[in-house]
Amino acid sequence: MKKILDYLLSIIYLIHFGLTILIFHPIQWFTLHVFGKQAHKVTVDYLNFFLNFGLYLTGASIRFENRSNIPAGRPIIVVANHQSMFDISGLTWYFRQYHPRFVSKIELAKGIPSISFNLRHGGSAIINRKDGKQALLEIARLGSLIHKEKSSAMIFPEGTRTASAQMRPFQPGGVATLLKKAPDALIVPVAICGTGKLNPKGLFPLTSFTAISWTALPVIEPSGKSLEEILMLSQNAIQSVLDEKK
Repeated sequence: MKKILDYLLSIIYLIHFGLTILIFHPIQWFTLHVFGKQAHKVTVDYLNFFLNFGLYLTGASIRFENRSNIPAGRPIIVVANHQSMFDISGLTWYFRQYHPRFVSKIELAKGIPSISFNLRHGGSAIINRKDGKQALLEIARLGSLIHKEKSSAMIFPEGTRTASAQMRPFQPGGVATLLKKAPDALIVPVAICGTGKLNPKGLFPLTSFTAISWTALPVIEPSGKSLEEILMLSQNAIQSVLDEKK
C-alpha cells in the first residue's frame, strides 16, 4: 500500500512541479523586463514557495527552525549540507528577506524552465567545475555582490549531494573566495534533513510522508578565525543536528 501511495503522490507532486515552473517562467521574464530586478526577486520567492510547500502533496511534513540571530546590515554566507534538489526551494523561501543567490553548477543554467532563467538573471554564481579559474571568478563576483547589497550567498561546501546523515568534508575554496570579497559577512550554518530520504532514487518515485526540515544555526563571526576553524565549526554544528534527527 505504501509503494502505491509513493507512486500516486509522486505523480501528483510532479504535475504540480512541472506546472509551477512552466507558469512562473513567463512571469519571471515579464516582471524582470517590465518592472525590474526587485519585482523579479519577489516572483522567484513565490516560485519557491509553491515548489517547497507543494511537497505537502506527498504527505511530507515541512519545518523551518531558526536558532540563529542574524543582525541587520551584514551580508551572510549560508553554509549548508546538500541532500537533494529539494534543498534549494526551502533555502530560497526561508531566507528570502536576505535575497539569496546560489553557487550553482553550469549544467543547471540551461534547459529548465524558471530555474535556469533565475540562475542566469538573478545574480547567482554559475560555475564550470571543469574550469577552476572561471569558477573562482564567478564566486568572487557573487562575493562582491553580497558585500555591496548586504544580501546572501548560499553554498554547499561538500561539493556534491550526500543523501545520508553523514556529510563529506567541507571544501574550502568557495567559502574562502566569498569571504575574501565580502570580509564583513557572517556565516550561517544550515542543517537540511530529510530531503535525501524524499527522493532516494531520483525524482520518481518520491517517498511519501517524509519529515523534512531546515534548521538555521547560530551565526559564526569569521573575524579572528582561520578558514579551517570556520569550516570545522560550521560542519560540526550541522552534523550535530543531523545526528539529533536520525
